[in-house]
Amino acid sequence: MSVYRSFLFAPGNHPRRVEKAMSLDADATILDLEDACPIAEKKATRAVVVAAYQKPKTCLGYVRVNAMSTEFGYGDIVAVVQKGIDGIILPKLESVDEIRAAEWMIVNLERERGLKPGGIDVIPIIETAKGLANIRAICAAGTRVKRIAFGAGDFTLDLNITWTRSEAELLPYRSECVLASRAAGIEPPIDTVWVDLKDGEGFRNSVAAIKGLGFQGKMCIYPDQVPVVNEMLAPTAAETAWCRRVVEAFKDAEKAGSASIQLDGKFIDYPIVYRAERVIAMAERIAAKG
Repeated sequence: MSVYRSFLFAPGNHPRRVEKAMSLDADATILDLEDACPIAEKKATRAVVVAAYQKPKTCLGYVRVNAMSTEFGYGDIVAVVQKGIDGIILPKLESVDEIRAAEWMIVNLERERGLKPGGIDVIPIIETAKGLANIRAICAAGTRVKRIAFGAGDFTLDLNITWTRSEAELLPYRSECVLASRAAGIEPPIDTVWVDLKDGEGFRNSVAAIKGLGFQGKMCIYPDQVPVVNEMLAPTAAETAWCRRVVEAFKDAEKAGSASIQLDGKFIDYPIVYRAERVIAMAERIAAKG
């Protein structure tokens, strides 16, 4: 099973930056056809990003296409549903109709091109008021979407919100992403980028906050952000060891007919055990990734 902590953006039309992004330890790269790619180069860059991902790579390879509502969205999807592409990032998604239209296109392109059915992952970015208003229906639409992402840059622009260093203004919207994902039975979401590249402390605070809210990953726009995300969104060795002790102690307690115990002065019951099992599973996935 893949790990989805760090997603590193690179402009698809910059070969050196593409090569650099794919050489780092991000769980996934996102080669961009949208905001980071000039309008005049969008169509020509489609083939460039496909070719980049058809070379050997050590991370998952996603392409951010242009929004379905733009003149480029349809052509982008047709161009990038190819061997070597692990997934598509759909920006500014606003409705169930849009995600179902994208699903229909991808299903038929996979069939036509002999690709594994359902093999192309799709991650919609919720980054407008309309998208957030429809988020629960989008998450529960029954498409191939396994996780969504939240995009604060366009979202705060759309709602005329001031995006501050503390990001307190994002709390209700981030929480809705987590709630809608869980209610629909899909994975925890991926969080927005951090744009102040000189503010490392602020970035770490942002990662800590979204971990506490229940996000599983964060999008990155700078290589130095990747190791921070990978470290902070992974269980520590001490945390994993504690969780293993919890699980083992509880197994012994169950055999003795008890469903609640104390361990090192801490109360342990089923919710605590289930969380410990989740942490262990995450640690094992990261270890398997190597």
